[in-house]
Amino acid sequence: MVPKTTRKKDDRPVSARLYLALELSQAEWKLGFTIGLGQAPRLKSLEARNVKGLKHEIEQAKVRFGLPKETEVCSCYEAGRDGFWLHRYLESIGIVNVVVDSASIEVNRRFRRAKTDRLDVGKLLNMLVRYYQGERKVWSVVHVPETGEEDQRQLHRELMALKREQTHHIHRMKGLLASQGIVMEVKSEFLEELDSVQLWDGSCIAPGLHTLLVREHERLQLIWEQIHQVEVTRKEALRSSKDPAIEQVRRLLQLKGIGINSAWIYVMEFFAWRAFRNRRELGALAGLAPTPYTSGESARERGISKAGNRPVRAMAVEIAWSWLRNQPNSQLSRWYRKRFAKGGSRVRRIGIVALARKLLIALWRYVEYGLLPEGAQLKPA
Repeated sequence: MVPKTTRKKDDRPVSARLYLALELSQAEWKLGFTIGLGQAPRLKSLEARNVKGLKHEIEQAKVRFGLPKETEVCSCYEAGRDGFWLHRYLESIGIVNVVVDSASIEVNRRFRRAKTDRLDVGKLLNMLVRYYQGERKVWSVVHVPETGEEDQRQLHRELMALKREQTHHIHRMKGLLASQGIVMEVKSEFLEELDSVQLWDGSCIAPGLHTLLVREHERLQLIWEQIHQVEVTRKEALRSSKDPAIEQVRRLLQLKGIGINSAWIYVMEFFAWRAFRNRRELGALAGLAPTPYTSGESARERGISKAGNRPVRAMAVEIAWSWLRNQPNSQLSRWYRKRFAKGGSRVRRIGIVALARKLLIALWRYVEYGLLPEGAQLKPA
């Protein structure tokens, strides 16, 4: 009796390529190799971040599938914690790699489904072959920034993280005081005022709670100092840098209603390095694209997708409110007042999201092509 084999004896590669999918984790990488659809993949496990071992496994896979050494290798992995360093390494050794948006990967719609690294790498491998056979919309590919472009995003992201920490410490201190029936503002003179605070019965704050509040305030002062340092660095860059991205920030700052925080985030996250082809791509990346649901006689809108860049989306909505106050005579402000201003609070909130998308597109056209939003005013020189 001849044993069955999972590999066809008369198989031929679909194309002169070796396909590689990587499922990444902290301790171990799962590798999957194939030469086309219908072929049982070669699965291997590898210690995480072992690039020498990865290169060796690629060579062994070529031997296993009978491919010459110069065969093109196409690979993929999901965007996540490992960032883009692996993508840059793979490209440096001649491998064509794509980084895939995890949310765009097809999944089984059953309520319960099996999920393992082995199954995941097989799914990625199958979709990778389909992608290179012409199904370009089988998933969404992440646009990988250059090293310098990626580094430009660290300044404002650090500032946002520091402000979140600042809010956390302030709320914690106010919560501790509220548990004793005390309401105080957390500011630079907090420690001096704390010594004179009395509880409901005229007694002082207990020593343990007093020490905790002092330490929390010390940590808060460190955060304030770091926020100041980051803001000074940003202002210095605006004054003296000749970088094209900084020039775009300066251009946005010329508009009324646009401040340094919004201008910096828009440019460093979007305008400086992403090559948008049209307004649809821009709206989709910001998560401001509509999600209609139409099936038979059922037709409804389910709101925006929220599948894009969260900081940009939040800033876009915030700036839309600011635009209404600072640019009341612009065409976008008039459009909003005509369609939404007379409605209730819910209608106005829906309208402000629509305005945020239109305004983001208008600002992109202003930065990219120099087209001033209709009716918008510039700040005095």
